[in-house]
Amino acid sequence: MIRIAFASLRSRTLSVLLTLVVITLSVCLLLGVERIREQAHAGFASTVSGTDLVVGARSGPVNLLLYSIFHIGDATNNVSWQSYQELAALDDIAWTVPLSLGDSYRGFRVVGTTTGFFEHYKHGAGHPLSLSQGKTFNDLYDTVVGAEVARRLGQQVGDEIVLAHGTGRVTLASHDDKPFRIVGILNRTGTPVDSSVLVSLPAIEAIHLDWRAGVHLRGAAISADDARHQDLTPTSITAFLVGLRSRIATFGVQRQINAYPDEPMLAVMPGVALQQLWGTLGTAEGALRLISGLVVVLGLTSLVALLVATLQERRREMAVLRALGARPAYVAALLVLEAVVVTTAACVLALATLAVVSLAARGWVLDAFGLSIDRIGPNPREWIWLGGVMLAGALAGLFPALLAYRRTLSDGLSPQT
Repeated sequence: MIRIAFASLRSRTLSVLLTLVVITLSVCLLLGVERIREQAHAGFASTVSGTDLVVGARSGPVNLLLYSIFHIGDATNNVSWQSYQELAALDDIAWTVPLSLGDSYRGFRVVGTTTGFFEHYKHGAGHPLSLSQGKTFNDLYDTVVGAEVARRLGQQVGDEIVLAHGTGRVTLASHDDKPFRIVGILNRTGTPVDSSVLVSLPAIEAIHLDWRAGVHLRGAAISADDARHQDLTPTSITAFLVGLRSRIATFGVQRQINAYPDEPMLAVMPGVALQQLWGTLGTAEGALRLISGLVVVLGLTSLVALLVATLQERRREMAVLRALGARPAYVAALLVLEAVVVTTAACVLALATLAVVSLAARGWVLDAFGLSIDRIGPNPREWIWLGGVMLAGALAGLFPALLAYRRTLSDGLSPQT
């Protein structure tokens, strides 16, 4: 039966190849969407690792995570520097990294922080930040830019940049009297850090010395050199990251911060907030899977159409098989086997295509979309889906098999009109 099935498929090479291509592409889309979803979820969940708590003004966990980590939206309020220092001194806290947001550079967020950011911020499986060029900031007007900023704007170490007041892409208020110099460029991380411009907290204070309520006081302007001699201690920050001495203390410290009496604050565990945020994307995720499934159904439908369309041409072939002693069930099983062979070949080709594309496009996907392709072969879920596709292929062969089963021996031997 296997030899006959392959011989029959070879006799219809063109139509079989076209059907094979359609099913292969549909399976590629199904598995490709699943892999993109998985990698996006993994990258999303590992945006910040090694940080036990993210603290900011009281709002909502997702909102706090969006503006402090993903740089989406703005804070409802700031945290006073005094409160930050008091909380940073708690016995169970090992380290803190303050974050000051509110400025931008050509559409990219400016993050005021300390050198502790480069030491304690981790991404992925605990990977630290690293520099592809230069060094971390040391002078007041030094800045370190993310890989995406450098790539899209063509920035190099030594370039001079001017920060803008506010976070909009287009702004008329700039800090052009206090330019910065790029001293370092970070390696790509696949996180919002790639689209960040990092400066020191004193630098944030320096560029705002002669600003009040978002307005530059021209009459009281302070030059870049004079700013160096001013008191540049921050009065407030936007949020801060917290690392604990022991994970056991997480809930206790979280309660202390949330119940802090001097001002309303919120401490969230990044992993929990990330899961809540990812859950809001469930509708889009389900829509992608539905579209992929419909494409697979379309491919299998083309397989059914192929088998049914060729039944008329194969009437005499079926009749000869019957005349040689083949039972109707044998003929029906032959058609089901052909469907399984085509579907299995399509699944194998889809896996091979995905592996080649994943290897070839790994670097480009990381640079263009920040997605790290860590897996080439199928995971257990994909094996189940492939099994489902092959089962569906067998079921797709049942309809033409039933038609062939019901035909009589004389149907194929009688003259065709």
